[in-house]
Amino acid sequence: MAHQKPFDPVVALSELDRRALAGGGAARVAKQHESGKLTARERIELLLDPGSFVEMDRLVTHRCHDFGMDAQKIPGDGVITGHGAIDGRKVFVFAQDFTVFGGSLSGAYAAKITKVMNLAMRVGAPVIGLNDSGGARIQEGVESLAGYADIFQANVLASGVVPQISAIMGPCAGGAVYSPALTDFIFMVEKTSYMFITGPDVIKTVTHEEVTKEDLGGARTHNERSGVAHFAAHDDAACLAMVRELLAYLPLNNHEDPPHRPSTDPVDREDPALDTLVPTDSNKPYDITGVITRVVDEDSFFEVQSAFAGNIVVGFARMGGHPVGIVANQPQVLAGCLDIDASVKAARFVRFCDAFNVPIVTFVDVPGFLPGTAQEYGGIIKHGAKLLYAYAEATVPKVTVITRKAYGGAYDVMASKHLRGDMNFAWPTAEIAVMGPDGAVNIVYRREIDRADDPVAAKAAFVDEYRRTFANPFKAAELGFIDEVITPRQTRARIARALWLLRDKRLQNPAKKHDNLPL
Repeated sequence: MAHQKPFDPVVALSELDRRALAGGGAARVAKQHESGKLTARERIELLLDPGSFVEMDRLVTHRCHDFGMDAQKIPGDGVITGHGAIDGRKVFVFAQDFTVFGGSLSGAYAAKITKVMNLAMRVGAPVIGLNDSGGARIQEGVESLAGYADIFQANVLASGVVPQISAIMGPCAGGAVYSPALTDFIFMVEKTSYMFITGPDVIKTVTHEEVTKEDLGGARTHNERSGVAHFAAHDDAACLAMVRELLAYLPLNNHEDPPHRPSTDPVDREDPALDTLVPTDSNKPYDITGVITRVVDEDSFFEVQSAFAGNIVVGFARMGGHPVGIVANQPQVLAGCLDIDASVKAARFVRFCDAFNVPIVTFVDVPGFLPGTAQEYGGIIKHGAKLLYAYAEATVPKVTVITRKAYGGAYDVMASKHLRGDMNFAWPTAEIAVMGPDGAVNIVYRREIDRADDPVAAKAAFVDEYRRTFANPFKAAELGFIDEVITPRQTRARIARALWLLRDKRLQNPAKKHDNLPL
């Protein structure tokens, strides 16, 4: 019998570490790079502060004994998990390694992910998932499916407890898409990532439709059309930089306040340009982001879902160094009307802010809900109610500024005083009424206009009278529905003062198992 060297655990560990760090091998790593993608470990290095990553379960391997899998065991089993820091703040991360079994999910792989998710909830830190996987590992059958369900359950329990962020950096298909869908924000990489339930081949077989992966589930599709994704980046590095930027606005968990950053921008700064930003013609559009960027701390506005439902703008910013959530109607798109997509987009954002103690600042210029059979058949009543519900249940500080139109039910929905708005301001240009002057006059003064010698002049006179009487902020202020009519240049100072006043706000909703949002 040949002499065998005594077992040396140090040497054995070194060999296992070497194999784990090598992933699927040099050839597969090269192929990953050729396709324009970084490896899982390279992504983690870019995402986290240098030297902060601590890996967990590096030596875990799959438990499958069929289909010759016993001979194919790679330490780590295709997913890298652990914790580290971003800007010195703790985070947990898992990164799927496409070079190992195509990143396919096994039971052991799923257990690694749920372990870091559960630990993140216990210590109160965000979870970031870097997705690049071919889906369930077929050789493991139902065990891989059970693994997905375990991850879904962990996503649901973590929701509203710690921020959950998904970066789609390669394929994500079938049941795998539901984990990212359960998280708070989804990033995608143009041309190298996609998400769909069923791929182009299945669709062609079943429905005879021909579509490419990119058109079906690429970054542009999900950022512009479906609204599934929130951000798109041109490559992996840019995507990871955006994830770091987003986290700078978020608390680590639902018991903490968002992180403060010192600001040199005076909170009482006035901006005379705001006095003339809203056109004198109430039907003329303007860009609401011009208002937002002039009011918040300089260079602090980080827009969310910028390519989807452009008639409403949402995003994070800072006021006096403190993060706030921004919601604003956009008069440049559909005149700022609320439609199905805008309602769902804003409702989701408001609920996130409320879950994680981020005050909400709302800029209102909304002529109403978008009319039309497509909207009614699509359920605008139900979807519009989601935004109403989100604002009504929110207990964080809510500050509202009406810049121009606030008509009908849309006035109520957009963080009005009646939905527990804390401080509600209006510019002198605000028009607060049941409907616009033209429509109202056609109803209220129809007979008088018909009988007039000059109907056009009569209508114009009635419109002027309606504006003086109703379509201005003073009637609402008289009733206490507007706390103050402010000059536009004072907007930043008034919002900042209101947020300072509300910093210690305490408000609780009635005790309940959970609410029943109109889904």
